[in-house]
Amino acid sequence: MTDSLAAHPDRLFPAEAGTRQIARELYADVEHFPILSPHGHVPAEWIADDVPFPDPTALLVTPDHYVTRLIHASGVPLSELGFGEGHGPEASLQGWRHFAEAWPLFDGTASGYWLRSEFEHVFGLPAEMVESFGPENADAVYDAIAAKLAEPDFRPRRLFEDFRIEVLATTDDPLDSLEAHERLAKDESFHGRVVPTFRPDAYINVAHPEWAERVERLTAEAASGVGGFAGYLRALEARRRFFVDRGAVSADHGVRTPLTLKLERSEAEALFDKARRGEATPADRDAFEAHMMWEMARMSVEDGLVMTIHPGSFRNHHGPTFAAHGGDTGHDIPFAVNYTAGVHALLQDFGTAKDFHLVLFTLDETVFSRELAPLAGFYPSVYIGAPWWFLDAPDAMLRFRSAVTETAGFSRSSGFIDDTRAYCSIPARHDTSRRIEASFLARLVAEHRITEARAHELIVDIVDRAPRRVFKL
Repeated sequence: MTDSLAAHPDRLFPAEAGTRQIARELYADVEHFPILSPHGHVPAEWIADDVPFPDPTALLVTPDHYVTRLIHASGVPLSELGFGEGHGPEASLQGWRHFAEAWPLFDGTASGYWLRSEFEHVFGLPAEMVESFGPENADAVYDAIAAKLAEPDFRPRRLFEDFRIEVLATTDDPLDSLEAHERLAKDESFHGRVVPTFRPDAYINVAHPEWAERVERLTAEAASGVGGFAGYLRALEARRRFFVDRGAVSADHGVRTPLTLKLERSEAEALFDKARRGEATPADRDAFEAHMMWEMARMSVEDGLVMTIHPGSFRNHHGPTFAAHGGDTGHDIPFAVNYTAGVHALLQDFGTAKDFHLVLFTLDETVFSRELAPLAGFYPSVYIGAPWWFLDAPDAMLRFRSAVTETAGFSRSSGFIDDTRAYCSIPARHDTSRRIEASFLARLVAEHRITEARAHELIVDIVDRAPRRVFKL
């Protein structure tokens, strides 16, 4: 009998026996808590329409750039992993076989950990099948998952209940009708909470290839007849209110850098007009986006939406891949950011504003202890976003806790966010975070830095109360 890594009760817990026992007891406090997911990318339509999932490759491989990037690095073209047009059942199976061949590459990775958990706990595969996964049994694993996907009860809504999801936030275009959210809110047979998130990147980033077209549509639909920059701001404010009225709790900003600027209205208007004429320089574009981040903070103070910032990714690093397959295909690469200087202008005006919540995420973990913890340790508005994207892995989560806690304590962090499109990985990701938090607290107890009683209080706050508090749930 092959041992099951995904089912081992002590997975991710400390190796030292005494500390491990403390971690077990702490984890038991929160193991069955409901899942709060205040930032993610699962489409609301999946839940509203309760549509069957596609084939195993289309569900678990092609849309997950954590997975495809490592397979691509081994020499497999993305076109053989389900990208592009005309991929039928045979192409899907071929993509899965590539995945099976690459499976050893995921040893030690967060993706490998999540996928093992999905295979066993979501799809019910035997441990022996999972641990022997590879070219020899690739087709058998594919068929077993495909059979599970064909079951009438294996639908998004049933899994929403099975995963114990209480709140799931989507990420939405400002002009989205939010029709799926409205249907869910009115559906008495659905007992969960799916909330939209206002994501205006393509409307404030002048470098976006569709910026002018989107702004034109935005102002035509929501500016109430007001023209120019004033109408643009009015339209954004109106759409934010539309989102708030339909349950939104946050506005998310996937900016390149955390730079913020407060410009005079005439300066901002001049940059806006210049951009609409197609005459903005790169410096103009950066300045306009930085000012719009200040404006977004102003609007959050007024309408109550939590403001989250996700900077530091060099998007679409490989031009030929972007040209062939578009964005979110595995070649977004992190770079260093400067938060202390970047958010200075914003915090001068709004850092102490009543009920303003600003959650700062980073892909540059050097800023956790140097910048984010000190900022959150002073400004009442600032919270430290959980490890995100390349950092939402067990060891990085432990580094995060060590980096921020000594300066900012536990109360200034956001609680876990899964930030995922991979619906079936949500339970494994949240369970990972809970085990890591238990492990970190257990070490503090074992080193006599906090009492065991206090650790039991803290893990409940970290897992449940923090996301409710920070995201105003």
